[in-house]
Amino acid sequence: MLEMIFDPYSYPFWVLIIVILVGVIAIISRPFSTYVKFVYPNAKFEAIGNPFVSEKSLSSLVESKHLSSFVESVNAVKDYDIQGDTVAAVQQSLDNAFLRTILMMRKDSAKKMDAFYQAYLQKSDGYLIKQALRQKIEGKQLDPSFTERAHDQHTKTLLHMIEEGDADQLPKLLESQGVDRSVVDTLSANPIDFLVVDTAIDRHTLQRFSEVKLPYKCTQATKQFIAVTKDIQNIKHLLRAKQLEYPLETFDHLFLGDGQEIASWKFSELAEVDSVSQIIASLEGTSYYVPLKDAIEQYTQDESVQVFEQALDRRFLHLVRDISTQHYVTIGPTLRFLVSKEFEIKNLKIIAKGIAEQFSPSMITPLLVMEDPA
Repeated sequence: MLEMIFDPYSYPFWVLIIVILVGVIAIISRPFSTYVKFVYPNAKFEAIGNPFVSEKSLSSLVESKHLSSFVESVNAVKDYDIQGDTVAAVQQSLDNAFLRTILMMRKDSAKKMDAFYQAYLQKSDGYLIKQALRQKIEGKQLDPSFTERAHDQHTKTLLHMIEEGDADQLPKLLESQGVDRSVVDTLSANPIDFLVVDTAIDRHTLQRFSEVKLPYKCTQATKQFIAVTKDIQNIKHLLRAKQLEYPLETFDHLFLGDGQEIASWKFSELAEVDSVSQIIASLEGTSYYVPLKDAIEQYTQDESVQVFEQALDRRFLHLVRDISTQHYVTIGPTLRFLVSKEFEIKNLKIIAKGIAEQFSPSMITPLLVMEDPA
């Protein structure tokens, strides 16, 4: 039997050869089939670019004297068409621009990326859920713009239910909508700690995002993205909680999960130090240390961890740029364009608000998140 199979003059021998060749071609071609799917969208995203995370583009915008001139300057850049003559209208138009960007990206990407974009919309809407829950629990009237500002239909439905429901029914309501049990439990606590609630919501949205099925060869880049996101958020939670003098036992509820450099043991170690400055010192050896150390002088003057959060956001942009470079032929440039666009929209909304409030450029600029020069 074996002699027949390995006899080059026999029929089974050539069947075996063809099967092996087909298998080898399939293995070799699979990565290339993924690369081909990203050639056009990545080229388009890079051609569009993200000018409003660069100092050069933002510095001219903050000099705008009136909201109308700001809108005109933004609309001079391709792919922006901002409308409105009030801050609220302009900011809503900017939110709509982000949604249009997501829809454009989804249209130009492979069908297998649909779930990724949907999950990203839900992640981006997380802040609206946080604000709505806070207002409801505090007995305030919900901001009527929340539902309109939401990008995802599931978020809109959830916001509507929060608005119509009773505050004491929030845990049951969220559970009925498939929200993670950890979020539900934070709303059942007495008293409710909103930083803990926010953390639970972030953990829930990141978990959903991590479960999205992606095209072949895209998983590693997305895992790195989620890991650095956890790092950034974990450090922010540590700094804010330490500034507010939270008891040590509360820190356990502020951990999002192991990141790229901040594992659970490191988080616990950082939680046990006595001050914000000591947290920064204890981060030496990580890639987050230098940008945070450089912001200590400003923190000493302002006594606000906001300066550290700005530094971390800039570091986040840098890390996403690194992910883009490492995974250039697949999802890397897509992630970079998407994240940068989100920061662009935030920057433009801040500038619009600052101009309307007649803030000086020197007051607006420190609030913006800019990508470090390459």
